[in-house]
Amino acid sequence: MAKEEKTDLLKFLTPFRTDVQERALWLRDFVWDLFPQANELIYDNYNALAFGWSPTEKVGHAFCSIAVFRTNNNLQFGFYHGADLTDPEKMLIGNGKQYRYITVPDIKEFPVIYIKQLLLEAWINSLKLVKDPKQMVQGKTITKSISAKQRGK
Repeated sequence: MAKEEKTDLLKFLTPFRTDVQERALWLRDFVWDLFPQANELIYDNYNALAFGWSPTEKVGHAFCSIAVFRTNNNLQFGFYHGADLTDPEKMLIGNGKQYRYITVPDIKEFPVIYIKQLLLEAWINSLKLVKDPKQMVQGKTITKSISAKQRGK
């Protein structure tokens, strides 16, 4: 099962502080528990570690993600197509055409019920983006890229 497959992710989290690792893994479990049918896509890039969930193997179909930044250890829980979400409480940050997020400095203050609502809406929206049903796969963890150069290590 993909939730248990975290060898690469644990290796990529190593440079970050323990509290950041714990928050990232808690958020990961939170999403996996709600969407075990999704696929986790991992990107270990030069400026951040990012991992998100998609109904396919394509990042363009992703509905949510977690990003941990190397320079400041900030952690964001985001929505790849967050600009399309209703966000009635206006919690999401961002003004671009697509991505919206919240910062997660402390799990105790993470708005679980609200984010569950947004996740469901984001999942439904991501399914609408999939034009070819053959692209649908379930429950995989896929390391998509590993940057040769990484800042902030």
